[in-house]
Amino acid sequence: MALTALRYTAALAQLLASSLALSQVTPANSALNYPVKPVRVVIPYAPGGGVDIVGRLTGAKLGEEYKQQFIADNRMGGGGIVGNDIVAKAPADGYTLLAMNSALTYLPALYPKIPYVTLREFAPITLIGVTPSVLVVNPAVPAKSTRELIALMKAKPGQINYAAGVGGTLHLAVALFEDMAGVKGTLIPYKGGGPALIDTVSGQVQMMIVPVVSAIGHIKSNRLRALGVSGARRSPMLPDVPTIADTGVPGYEYITWYGLLAPAATPRPIIAKLNQSVARALAGAELRERFAQQGVEVEASTPEQFTALLQKELPRWAQIIKAAKIQGE
Repeated sequence: MALTALRYTAALAQLLASSLALSQVTPANSALNYPVKPVRVVIPYAPGGGVDIVGRLTGAKLGEEYKQQFIADNRMGGGGIVGNDIVAKAPADGYTLLAMNSALTYLPALYPKIPYVTLREFAPITLIGVTPSVLVVNPAVPAKSTRELIALMKAKPGQINYAAGVGGTLHLAVALFEDMAGVKGTLIPYKGGGPALIDTVSGQVQMMIVPVVSAIGHIKSNRLRALGVSGARRSPMLPDVPTIADTGVPGYEYITWYGLLAPAATPRPIIAKLNQSVARALAGAELRERFAQQGVEVEASTPEQFTALLQKELPRWAQIIKAAKIQGE
């Protein structure tokens, strides 16, 4: 009887010791083996778009490194809000990630009742790349530079029209241009960038700010005139076209960025591990070349740099959207 009690006591002590050891596993230790199961990468847009392509290609490279599946999960709706909210409310264990673009910073201003708070509910992991746009006009427009277009728009307020979807990236790019240049055009609303570009080429609409990759064929065939690229530097795809900032609107910069995020409470060692892995993937020629085919320029960052970008862009877009009286549809 005493021997049995002694054995029970010893077994209990061993069990308690094992439990204590497990409880002392640190996040750093758990990150060493991460991931031990498939990772879901939520893409809040339809297959085939920029976020989908960037998210899938990046996930595939992570899968190669970790020998684990990174599964793209397209969750459309609300201009990206539905997919974003899924990740915001997911377990913060590194097994649900968000591939998203710069819409993350302007959606709260377009939709005041958005169900999450961006800076509170997401942990930025890394930027992945950027897509610059280009200010183009139909060749019938008598403006050969950004400065000449600004002068024309000031001389004829509201008479120069532009094509964009209400509250979309094409709209916001022009809204920023109008705000910084002190001009006003007239929005011709379109449901998609494709039809908007076609009508700008045909002359039914006079100007657009459109992703370089979408417009480059029309620019090279002289069906559109490129006045300035929207990034802080010239685009490798249009090396002879100056920036909008250098030719009429100092400080103007509009890019579509792509990034990877996680739920806010995801352990920092997992965030750091993913950041380093994406940086390695972006340094390779394969991913750079595949992104370049889509008009995406590789641009990695630290989590802190990505966070700083969100902190800067959220109030910036809130101010611009309010001034332009833009409402999400």
